Amino acid sequence: MNKTVAVLIFSLGIISGVQAQKIKGSDTMLPLSQKEAESYMKANSSQTVIVTGGGSGVGISALVEGTTDIAQSSRKIKFDEKQKLQKSGKTVKEVTAAYDALAIIVHPDNKVANLTREQLEGIFTGKIKNWKEVGGADLQIIPYSRETSSGTYEFFKESVLKNKNYKNGIMSMPATGAIIQSVSQTKGAIGYVGLAYLNKDVKAVRVSYDGGKTFVEPSLTTAKDGTYPVVRPLLYYYVTASESKVKPFIDYVLSDEGQKNVANTGFITLK
Repeated sequence: MNKTVAVLIFSLGIISGVQAQKIKGSDTMLPLSQKEAESYMKANSSQTVIVTGGGSGVGISALVEGTTDIAQSSRKIKFDEKQKLQKSGKTVKEVTAAYDALAIIVHPDNKVANLTREQLEGIFTGKIKNWKEVGGADLQIIPYSRETSSGTYEFFKESVLKNKNYKNGIMSMPATGAIIQSVSQTKGAIGYVGLAYLNKDVKAVRVSYDGGKTFVEPSLTTAKDGTYPVVRPLLYYYVTASESKVKPFIDYVLSDEGQKNVANTGFITLK
């Protein structure tokens, strides 16, 4: 949504006597929240919901500052963020809206189809530098990461790197689409994206969390049945004082209709 449209919608919300609800944060959740907002406004013509990205950290900061009603986040809120909210006299509620599998992607021409968690840790911390070290061609590995404000960056570090630091000078991308584009155009590249963003321009590798005994591909089926190991909740945070304003939208997302939107945008439903 461009600025002109956003300002217009916001103005219409004020004119009709209903202040627009603002949702901000995770880029991973952007297509989901936009779809939910569109469907919610169709069902509730007097309501206006504006959704913007920027990263999970940006959304939670906006919640602290009071410039958004709901923060969308692909990671749990941090201790220091909770402290900032408490200092400003705010308490927050956490709602799981959906789940997401994090897919590890490479260039379509890359012959490597399987990687263990330990190999991924080596690649993204800089210990493994060439694809021949993991059964591929003699080609330099170029890892792409999300930027530090991203919840996906934080989740990958926690789940895959076991909280070890990313390699110095890693290529940091501002959005998921930029990672897809970079990996699709760079033969030695590797990156990670939410399952809903997978397309034919990149190849998802199978991942093992049991030392190479079993390798599982990311899919809705494997994420739901628990066999794919890199799955995370997608979260909404809001200030309890704003509950009467935001709860109708939150309840809609959790409803059968809202969960259909979850499935239709490529994420994993709560049930």
